Amino acid sequence: MSKIALITGATAGIGEACAHVFAREGYSLILTGRRLDRLEKLAGQLNNKYNIEVAVSSFDVRNREQVIENLESLPTKWKKVNILVNNAGLSQGLEPIQKGGYDDWETMIDTNIKGLLYVSRVVSNWMIDNGYGHIINLGSIAGKEVYANGNVYCATKHAVDALNKGMRIDLLPHGIKVSAIHPGAVETEFSEVRFKGDKERAKKVYEGFEPLSAADVAETIWFIASRPAHVNINDMVLMPTAQATAGNIFRK
Repeated sequence: MSKIALITGATAGIGEACAHVFAREGYSLILTGRRLDRLEKLAGQLNNKYNIEVAVSSFDVRNREQVIENLESLPTKWKKVNILVNNAGLSQGLEPIQKGGYDDWETMIDTNIKGLLYVSRVVSNWMIDNGYGHIINLGSIAGKEVYANGNVYCATKHAVDALNKGMRIDLLPHGIKVSAIHPGAVETEFSEVRFKGDKERAKKVYEGFEPLSAADVAETIWFIASRPAHVNINDMVLMPTAQATAGNIFRK
């Protein structure tokens, strides 16, 4: 089998774009996500286009038992993972702290922090046993700054930033690379999910400028993953040209 990349949240957006990029580069893929129909459709497309092996595993990263059971039940050959892309993540709501929704907070914390930890706990041990591996964590400009009404989402992405640094130190003796990429505005389902299906409100987020695309981020992730063995990119911030900071976007 060729090199293997495991991508979480592969049913849409950056995760789906990463699947296409790593398939193009000849990787076998383990694709995870909550929507099995989308995973199976994507797997068929990638297999037909790139003639690669694809395994799909449908689970919610928030559910520790599901994560462990589904990943550990993969055949041994699939545990030789070279690249883990911890992409699964989301934002829910955009309210000041005093009006925030408890359920929204828990969804973000459970997905963005706990989900990343559950998957990393399993796969990092495979990598230690294998003697190689590279974990790439999806952060956000929200993990480098804080903006109005972004409170808990920003907190979760600050946690990803801290976990990325901690993982880099902890896995250093095992020769495992750890990297993070922190994108600014990317036009995916992100805003639609944040605004709970309000497509008009989501569309306005990207009006008047050209945001990053999922493919832009995926190609940058491939750049990180494709560096020589002795090179590790610890941390990268990726922004649209029209965006200087989380809250500073030049709109025409």
